[in-house]
Amino acid sequence: MTMRSRGRGTAAVAGGLGLALVLAGCGGDDDNGGGGGSTGGDTVDPASLEIDCAPYEEFGDLEGETVSVYSSIVDPEDQPHIDSYVPFTECTGVEVEYEGSREFEAQLIVRTESGNAPDIAFIPQPGLLANLVRSGDVVAPPAQVEANVDEFWSADWKNYGTVDGTFYAAPLGANAKSFVWYSPAAFEDAGYEIPETWEDMVALSQQIADDGGKPWCAGIGSGEATGWPATDWLEDVLLRTAGPEVYDQWVTHQIPFNDPQVVEALDTVGEILKNDDFVNGGLGDSRSIASTEWTDAGNPILEGSCFMHRAASFYQANWPEGTEVGEDGDVFAFPLPPITGDAAPVLGGGEFVAAFNDDPATQALQTYLSTDDWANVKAQTSGPGWVSANTGLDAELLASPIDQLSAELFQDPGTTFRFDGSDLMPGEIGAGRLWTELTNWFAEDKPTQQVLTDVENAWPAS
Repeated sequence: MTMRSRGRGTAAVAGGLGLALVLAGCGGDDDNGGGGGSTGGDTVDPASLEIDCAPYEEFGDLEGETVSVYSSIVDPEDQPHIDSYVPFTECTGVEVEYEGSREFEAQLIVRTESGNAPDIAFIPQPGLLANLVRSGDVVAPPAQVEANVDEFWSADWKNYGTVDGTFYAAPLGANAKSFVWYSPAAFEDAGYEIPETWEDMVALSQQIADDGGKPWCAGIGSGEATGWPATDWLEDVLLRTAGPEVYDQWVTHQIPFNDPQVVEALDTVGEILKNDDFVNGGLGDSRSIASTEWTDAGNPILEGSCFMHRAASFYQANWPEGTEVGEDGDVFAFPLPPITGDAAPVLGGGEFVAAFNDDPATQALQTYLSTDDWANVKAQTSGPGWVSANTGLDAELLASPIDQLSAELFQDPGTTFRFDGSDLMPGEIGAGRLWTELTNWFAEDKPTQQVLTDVENAWPAS
């Protein structure tokens, strides 16, 4: 164990992490990738990692203080978080009490309304953060946190932690959704190349179909949340056809849900997913997408029944045990190509660190979580499936090549990032009517215009 004087350490994060390419197959069933994923990998002893302790001296003597953290991140993904606080505790003497809950969103509201709020919560929905801010529950962070966010995150990310013009919450973890999974060996054997544009991708799909294969496999089944993977398709395409400004207007209902630009985007999705020549390899026709579980939808790639599957970085946790993920592995992924312009936007999600008091120990932990030190410690205590958009993160410390690729996209100054739109919409839309209507779009072949109009008509009155 490497010892540090509390409040005096100056060493940078130490240690390394080998790539863990063989991922355990472990299912998740939500839009943010929580509840599944492997935490295996060559992680390091958190007590061996050193951080710069100086930033926490200005919060005073914190020895013996306790800070409670509440999150939706549960066993087994919670242990890497708990481990990542060890260097902070050694610097400051602050003990961190971590609690994860599968009922996080509902229980956080109950706890704040009853006066039993945690000191800090990791909030995965900017809309929920805004509601808690406007109800007077969330406290703005110290200046050190905002300075770190300005240094280590893009303005897009900072904006999602900002409510009514005031910054409240630093980003934490992240996931990238704009990926297409494929088999490198199958592509090489067939002579197929990674498409660089949407036009190239459609042409590749047609070539695969002409060669007698099925280019795509897909599934949106997810129990009571069936339909959510289809929202990612729509959001990714709208970002590419109409651009980020229109996307923002759609998410906030400044334009109607059934605006012609949104109709065009969903029809563009349909050119792939509702084309029976293109789908649903090894699973059925386009209607089978509604009943195929999203956790299983990529498996036909391994069987040679389809060639591509659009899914987030966290899908890596759903491949069968023993599947090697990498450029030379059984599966890998390429960024979903742009439709217009040269750079493809990135759709994703993540958590934000909100505080419910301004106690010095709380502010010190907030500060730590916003540093590059924490990001690099977390990378070394985590297995595959964790990444951050913190630009101070050393991507080589991440446990899988998909996580590394995600970090590279996040850290590219030319990347336009947008948060998952359904997470930003009113719950009855983004986690309700939209799921239902997109499921009907597949299962019942409901027309695009009617699908979007019915969502528009369900939008709650202001």
